[in-house]
Amino acid sequence: MRSRLMTVLIVMVVLAVAGVGLLNAAGNGPVDPPNPPGTTSSYTLNDLWTRLNAGAAGAQSTFTEPASGPTSGTMHTLNEIMAAAPALDVANGATAATVANGKTFWGLTSGQWGLRTGTASFGNTYQAGVPKTGQITSFAAGDDGALQKGVAWPSPRFTDHSNGTVTDNLTGLIWVKNANCFSTQTWANALTAANTLASGSCGLTDGSAAGAWRLPNVREMQSLVDYERFSPALPSGYPFSNVQSNIYWTSTTITAGPTLAWCVGLQVGFVYGIFAAACTKTDAYYVWPVRGGP
Repeated sequence: MRSRLMTVLIVMVVLAVAGVGLLNAAGNGPVDPPNPPGTTSSYTLNDLWTRLNAGAAGAQSTFTEPASGPTSGTMHTLNEIMAAAPALDVANGATAATVANGKTFWGLTSGQWGLRTGTASFGNTYQAGVPKTGQITSFAAGDDGALQKGVAWPSPRFTDHSNGTVTDNLTGLIWVKNANCFSTQTWANALTAANTLASGSCGLTDGSAAGAWRLPNVREMQSLVDYERFSPALPSGYPFSNVQSNIYWTSTTITAGPTLAWCVGLQVGFVYGIFAAACTKTDAYYVWPVRGGP
């Protein structure tokens, strides 16, 4: 009986060895034993949390893979890290046009999420730099088209926010996209129309309230002009609608003649202010509201 049991055991061992051989022959080798803990250089979850929470730089440390799991809560939870992370801010998030040229910032607005670089002209090595006129054609040596002096225009020059507003990335001013919402008005009515404009009118869906918009001053209105172009004298590729190659009001009065105001003609970019060609406040001209600015 004992010899029979021994025979059975020997046969089972032989079959097991043969089975391993068949597995090897089929390309399915034996399972590798687990590797011992390794090391790597890495930031920790705590580094990530302190960066988001306080802006700390953090530093990579040598991390040795533990042989077993943690035994106490020494790290921040993923929920805590998510709570410290910035959230999308469509209403108030900075854009490249509102951050000084060359300065980096973390964009929070839709389509601008992530590390960005500012394009606004303020904050350069000089303040209130005079921008280029836009003229690139030269008509004589040393003229504007040849020298093209001034602060370079950003690219793109304008940002259409798809809510009835357009930001001029050169000045940071925000303009109503529809440049002829009010048709022609007297100066007093133009002021009222601009001052009472709010979201829901003129194609605006930006959430702006009455008092946010205003009539531009003469320098702001003139800042849109591209002297390389005419009818209208606006930069190529501008995203505005219903632009009139005609005269637009500004909020600036001619103090030497208080019944007159400065106005800008967008046919060639002419600024009307000399008495023979000034704009009488009882005349009717076009209205183009703006908001923002220092």
